[in-house]
Amino acid sequence: MTALSTSPTGTSLQQLAEQSWGGTGAGATLYYEDQVWTGAQLADRVRRVAGGLAAAGLQPGERVVICMANCPEVGVTYNAVWRAGAVATPVLFLLSEDELRHVLADSGATLAVTTPEFLPKMLAASAGLDGLRAVIVVGGAVPGGDAAGARLLDFAALEAAEPAGLVPADPAGLAALLYTGGTTGRSKGVMISHNALSAAAWAATSTSYDPDLRTVLLPLPLSHVYGLMVSVMSVHMPTPTTTVLMRWFDPAGWLELAQRYRVNFSPLVPSMLAMLLQQPLEDYDLSALARLNSGAAPLPGQVAEDFGKRLPRVEIAEGYGCTETAAIIATSPVGEARPGSVGKPAPGVQVRIELPDGTEAAPGADGEICVRGPVLMSGYWNAPAETAEALRGGWLHTGDVGRLADGYLYIVDRIKDLIIRGGYNVYPRDVEDVLVSHPQVVAAAVVGKPDPKYGEEVVAFVQLVPGGTVSPAELVGYARQHLSAVKYPREVRIIEAIPLTSVLKTDRKRLRSTLLAE
Repeated sequence: MTALSTSPTGTSLQQLAEQSWGGTGAGATLYYEDQVWTGAQLADRVRRVAGGLAAAGLQPGERVVICMANCPEVGVTYNAVWRAGAVATPVLFLLSEDELRHVLADSGATLAVTTPEFLPKMLAASAGLDGLRAVIVVGGAVPGGDAAGARLLDFAALEAAEPAGLVPADPAGLAALLYTGGTTGRSKGVMISHNALSAAAWAATSTSYDPDLRTVLLPLPLSHVYGLMVSVMSVHMPTPTTTVLMRWFDPAGWLELAQRYRVNFSPLVPSMLAMLLQQPLEDYDLSALARLNSGAAPLPGQVAEDFGKRLPRVEIAEGYGCTETAAIIATSPVGEARPGSVGKPAPGVQVRIELPDGTEAAPGADGEICVRGPVLMSGYWNAPAETAEALRGGWLHTGDVGRLADGYLYIVDRIKDLIIRGGYNVYPRDVEDVLVSHPQVVAAAVVGKPDPKYGEEVVAFVQLVPGGTVSPAELVGYARQHLSAVKYPREVRIIEAIPLTSVLKTDRKRLRSTLLAE
């Protein structure tokens, strides 16, 4: 493995991209459905779209909301916005109209970019927002006239503009405004600087780079911080890479692409790995596949173990991060993944395990994971009180419980997901890992239910393999065999599928709502 040696902190993303396009990036290739793009072609598109955005009135520092499924135009738009000195504000296309309106209004976006299938939602969400000057439509005919008070512009027309030069950007200035999922209330805008996003992508590249792993399959939504960071990693690669981009993830499609393009590496989330295990992996030629990265949520140990049995040559490496750290806190260096761990603190990132009284935990003891370093957010958009609380003492308080042992970080659970049963702490992940180890269980989600005697009771929702016949009572008994009397669930509910959020994390909020509504 050849590691990179210098951090990009102090260099704006637009400058890094310019350097990459003039060097290794020019030899890169992007495959998307029936399209093939070279790095040089994409760079030319970026320069032209930046010129078109400037002609549309985009000013440095203004926010551009980007609402698209994965396609080459997402990356082109990000880099064109940065080239123009403005701020990319990606949103998942699965957001509801109300959620999208909140982002448009709260960010004060002046432009929005979308595709025809999401245009009606975009127009409805932006109705009456005077600050939004235009909606840019990618890949389809633009309806005649204006709609909902916003001009409609054709992306192709923007791309026909004269190439634009760089508008200098402060490396410490805002590059992206990323809205959190809002699982605990209205979503907040997380301010990520050029420095932070560059440092995160460099840290990931410096630990994950292997000159033999040069073909990557990317199924992550580019609008999520994990997908955004992975896409930015290309500007730090010392050698040209080949990227196969999926519009959205489906397990059969992923396997077909991995076989066709002889993919070496792919970043995934745990739910994607679980879906792949339900596929006939052995029917595909995956001999080129060497590494799968898992992030965005804890990886059940059983899922990793099952992959190891079926694809023993493939390294399953966990990582850990959050939106407030530009997606990276810890990574597993190539060849050094440790089962159950999310890896070592990433280069340049300091991790501290903090006890409830604010003191540092002893090695191996559980506490809240706190982080500092160049990857940290600048703060929450227009939310000084929330910013001060999250960054108290100069450390980001993640809300996650974990421990450090032998230099490796282990995640226990989310503080807010903690179940307190009769005064004892129960972490849902402990229970879920046991349930998933049952041969008939595909996935499990555990939440607390209000209980007059114990305060909270442990309730498990499980999804069975197709044709599974195990009963709830049998699963309660199975869990009781493997867990203490405090932890095992007194109630197991079999459901068709574990609900997931728009970024494929377990939707505990929805499950809790189901229990509270009873």
